[in-house]
Amino acid sequence: MADVHTDPAVIQGTVEIDKLLIEQDPDGNWSASVFDPDTVLLERESSENKTVVNEAVSPGERSPYYGDLHVHTEYSFDGYAMGTQATPYDAYRFAKGEAISNPGGFDMQLSRPLDFYAVTDHAMFLGLVKASAETVTEFSQSDFAASYHGLNDPHNYDTDFLSMVSRLGTFASFLPSAVAGIRSGDIDRDAVLKVVRSAWEDTVDAAEEFNDPGNFTTFVAYEYTASTLDMGNLHRNVIFRGSDKLPREPFSRFHSVNPEDLWDWMDELREMGIESMSIPHNSNGSNGQMFKLEDWAGNPLDDAYAEQRMRNEPIVEITQVKGTSETHPLLSNRDEFAGFEIMPYRVATNALSAINGSYVREALLNGLSLEQSGITNPYKFGFIGSSDTHSGAAAVEEDNYVSKLGLLSSEAVQRGSVPYTGLDAQTFYWGSRILAITNPSPRGGTAYSKLNGEVYINGATPTFGASGLAAAWAEENTRDSLYEAFRRKEVFATSGPRIKVRFFAGADLDESMLDAADGIERAYESGVTMGGDIMLSADDTRAPNFLVMASADPLSAPLQRLQVIKGWIDAQGETHEEVMDIACAGGAAVNPETNRCPDNGARVDISTCSINPETGAAQLSAMWSDQNFDPTARAFYYARVIENPTCRWSTWDAVRAGVPPRPDLAKTLQERAWSSPINVIPAEG
Repeated sequence: MADVHTDPAVIQGTVEIDKLLIEQDPDGNWSASVFDPDTVLLERESSENKTVVNEAVSPGERSPYYGDLHVHTEYSFDGYAMGTQATPYDAYRFAKGEAISNPGGFDMQLSRPLDFYAVTDHAMFLGLVKASAETVTEFSQSDFAASYHGLNDPHNYDTDFLSMVSRLGTFASFLPSAVAGIRSGDIDRDAVLKVVRSAWEDTVDAAEEFNDPGNFTTFVAYEYTASTLDMGNLHRNVIFRGSDKLPREPFSRFHSVNPEDLWDWMDELREMGIESMSIPHNSNGSNGQMFKLEDWAGNPLDDAYAEQRMRNEPIVEITQVKGTSETHPLLSNRDEFAGFEIMPYRVATNALSAINGSYVREALLNGLSLEQSGITNPYKFGFIGSSDTHSGAAAVEEDNYVSKLGLLSSEAVQRGSVPYTGLDAQTFYWGSRILAITNPSPRGGTAYSKLNGEVYINGATPTFGASGLAAAWAEENTRDSLYEAFRRKEVFATSGPRIKVRFFAGADLDESMLDAADGIERAYESGVTMGGDIMLSADDTRAPNFLVMASADPLSAPLQRLQVIKGWIDAQGETHEEVMDIACAGGAAVNPETNRCPDNGARVDISTCSINPETGAAQLSAMWSDQNFDPTARAFYYARVIENPTCRWSTWDAVRAGVPPRPDLAKTLQERAWSSPINVIPAEG
């Protein structure tokens, strides 16, 4: 899917969509602010079980906990528009291992429970579509709500062409229509805020009900869903540490589309004793805006900007359903694993997203450049994954994947993995083309395409991935302990499997730490772990050693290789990157000329999705040192763990349907985990 960036037809389609985006919002409703920032506190009796980090547990005894910090339910405007009626309470039940219903009429259930979960519904008009559609609510009696009545009544769960067009129309029109109504005075602003605050309080109540310190952790959270005028994605999830003090309403794009205003609001709350962090996601769809080198006003970045950003955004979401944002083949052409689950479009459009400024590894490199120029680094972040499900249920397992779009992805044909047949094929194919002429939309004119004579859904949906999870090394499964891990960036991301990875650096690390009973404890004592800094001094410029240890998920494929990714900046200000294999399955040696493991013979039977697991490793570990280490160069290092190949979700769909896999999608993938980076800071002077 990375190849579409050079496809002339897609490039031309992007030009047309860019024009349409300007024409569709002449009144500026999409970027309008209709609410004032509000730091009034929520009045409620807190039932929070106060916990603190267990100081009796040494760092070496920290455990990996796996969760999802990006989950939508019926309170999100798009979730409800897509047929979702899962509540925040349902979402937490799902995370604890229970089955919940998909709008398509079947159950969704994880293979095993998660350790932590956060419902992050869109703050913009939180709960308002639901309140408009369900006629028992006070807001549903307004003139504005009438056209949405009964949206998710049982008789409205059809998946034919007209039903899908109607739901997509609700998704596209609800927000700008509501903003226009508030600006004109046709919709009572206070009535809207009443709905938002009620839904927010219920979200908090659900988190409180299911938080079980030591066993299962919930976080009070929401999504701030800003974007540029050209739909460059600037979305963030805001995670609150505790629940004893909270704002009465979340800060949304309709308070301000400028993320710097969000940080101001968070800083003001912090002064009131309310701690939170903001986690950017889908930078791949930001059209170059997430990690650009200027602020919202177009000024060059400075220390104040960088310090505020890092204070509020210590970690980023590197992988999720809408693609992986580590890097892109056009940025990292010497990294053969760079094309993993690329979603190349801006969010909610079929317009290409600009590559520069949209990927995490490039941002890390640009951060080094800023540091070298004397400016504080705003891009020194840790990595997590999460799902961005819109059905309450994390969709992270390839063989159990139903995408994120509720009713709109409940069938394989809607996910784009198998073709439409019969009359449906002609209806969707020609109907979409007629609609593109009569009612143009940011999805463009090719929502469906023909491949080898078969009709498939086109655009972003087939590029979605069954990803990902956030993992944290923490003393215990509590809000305080996990939040502290987020803050110190001792976190890692996985594309779905529960791979375990440790990553340490320090000149005093030694080979014995790989096997000794106290090896991890000693690594903490004499080095730094993922997310930390190696501070060189004039008296000690020794090259650090890197300890990397990984364990496979027993329910997934075995491991194929361990890698270290290095980025650095030279004395001339040029940035560089390198990918190095450091341990191979089967004890094979890394080729010293290519820095790559040999082919380990891992294969996938596409007809059944069976694999030959004996070729991989249950565990891989290595003590590695950088033979090209330069103590005068700023650098970062992070670990990447690669599994043996397995079937992609789209191939699983095809196998179950008894049809060949879609020809333009990868049939297999290699699941992976990424540690947060360790930064090397040269001695001053």
